Amino acid sequence: MYAGVQETNWIPRSFQQAARNLAKEVVERFVKPNQIIGLGSGPMAAAIVREMANFDSKETLECIPTSFQIKLEAQCSGLKLVDEDKVPEIDVVFDGADQVDAKFNMIKGGGGALLREKIVHSSAKQIVIAAESSKFLPTFSWPVPIEIHSFAIHIVRKKLEDMDGTPKMRMLKEGYPYVTENGNFILDTLFDFSSDIRQQEVELKNIAGVVEVGLFTKHANAYYKAKEDGTFETIENP
Repeated sequence: MYAGVQETNWIPRSFQQAARNLAKEVVERFVKPNQIIGLGSGPMAAAIVREMANFDSKETLECIPTSFQIKLEAQCSGLKLVDEDKVPEIDVVFDGADQVDAKFNMIKGGGGALLREKIVHSSAKQIVIAAESSKFLPTFSWPVPIEIHSFAIHIVRKKLEDMDGTPKMRMLKEGYPYVTENGNFILDTLFDFSSDIRQQEVELKNIAGVVEVGLFTKHANAYYKAKEDGTFETIENP
């Protein structure tokens, strides 16, 4: 039996069976031999990676991880990893979400990989999102992760406050600022969200010093909503 870097106990216990069930369907439905696959982050994405360990032709797959954690999962699954020069050829990306609103916009970046995740989303022919049912909400309630260059901390903070945001530097438990794998900082910022999330995403990206924004407005091809009773719901091309 495959044992990954993180076992399914890092998924809330009540959702673990649903994670295993949906991972099996996702792999059976979306994974084909000779694909280039983008690997997003989060516990549900990790569950899909673990299930890919059982794919008969996994030696033909080429995978592009977006974070060190998911990279370790892929290595433990015996998957072949390739460099970012294959990003323009991604067939499908499997990813999670921190929150999904009623219009299927997403907040992502709780794990800090928002820049690389958005890059693979932008090029993938198909996007598959899997998350716990509790993360599907009518409107957002989480802060938006905003990845910023270190030189721009003070100016970006002021600009966000001018936009009625409440930015807070993401910190490690030791008291040091969290640094992304790209060498940047993250300002987790609470907003009163507008009705036009796409426009809000554009306005935030236009602030000088902002590298990427954790608002994801490109819709996925399929959303898998894991439920506490071990079942899951599939939402196609919303």
